[in-house]
Amino acid sequence: MWRRAVSSGYICLQCRRSVAPKARWFSRAERTFCAPVLPAGKITPLQAVDLWRRHFEERGVTEPDHSSQYIIAHLLGAKTIESVEQRKLTEFLSREKTEQIWTLCTQRLSRMPVQYIIEEWDFRDLTLKMRPPVFIPRPETECSLSVLVQELVELVLADLKTATGERADAQHTCLEVGCGSGAISLSLLSCLPQLQAVALDQSQDAVDLTRENALRLGVQDRLQTHHLDVMKDPDVVFSLCSPVSALVSNPPYLFSEDLSSLEPEILKFEDPAALDGGTDGLNVIQQILTMAPKILSNHGRVYLEVDPRHPPLILHWVEANVEELRYVETRHDITGRPRFCILQKRGP
Repeated sequence: MWRRAVSSGYICLQCRRSVAPKARWFSRAERTFCAPVLPAGKITPLQAVDLWRRHFEERGVTEPDHSSQYIIAHLLGAKTIESVEQRKLTEFLSREKTEQIWTLCTQRLSRMPVQYIIEEWDFRDLTLKMRPPVFIPRPETECSLSVLVQELVELVLADLKTATGERADAQHTCLEVGCGSGAISLSLLSCLPQLQAVALDQSQDAVDLTRENALRLGVQDRLQTHHLDVMKDPDVVFSLCSPVSALVSNPPYLFSEDLSSLEPEILKFEDPAALDGGTDGLNVIQQILTMAPKILSNHGRVYLEVDPRHPPLILHWVEANVEELRYVETRHDITGRPRFCILQKRGP
């Protein structure tokens, strides 16, 4: 009965997105999409999950299963549907809860990422607040951005732990260029009690979100954040952020011509400045590497996540342009693609 009641009609919504100056992720264009009407009778969470999964599939929304499950689990006070008490899954939803589900799932129809809808996401063992247009780790596939960033964190952790060794008084400072939500810096700080970190981003939204997440996690006293653009403010970066033991970055590395092929979730909602690396994807990467010798302590290292086409380009460019840096190695991700570059400052 509930299926027929819900499927018998749709509400077509015409939405004009906000054009407030701060809401850069919003488009001025009007969009029309259809959402199922609220059910006439009561439904259970499992029925709602199935209904919205099918509707997301029909409308071409990516990850329809995860989308419906995460949104509805969130409204039930859980991380995943599997963690919801079985009894609750088969109880009828209140009218208020049903309306909340319809409101959030309708936002997903606009291709707003789930992380922005529920306003949080887990990265490694941390729960981070999320807001557009700041970069978000995604749980899509084994080669997702989330997994790549986690692998980048593991590379830095392994080296810093080795450098720290058993000395309780050993201290290191890490600089993150392009901090986004703070996922990398905050993970490193959570794992290494002696570590100090400096995080900067060209987006004030990202800096604010990193500060908020640091405060929530209780590591704000070991983190400095700065609203700086390495392309425009290199001298300020030098004065505030050196010397450091490690420089880590998941920079804008997409080739400009590849941007149009991105999913609507990224194109419509994320800051393009955090994605577009220029014609060859190397604009910001080359700037970081040019600055690195002045920022790093002797033998300090640079860790970059890059496009699979980049490692040989970076190797040759550094050899020709930055003699103070030595290209150490290229690391591959779990799918075997070359995704990480490690470089080191030459010491005396």
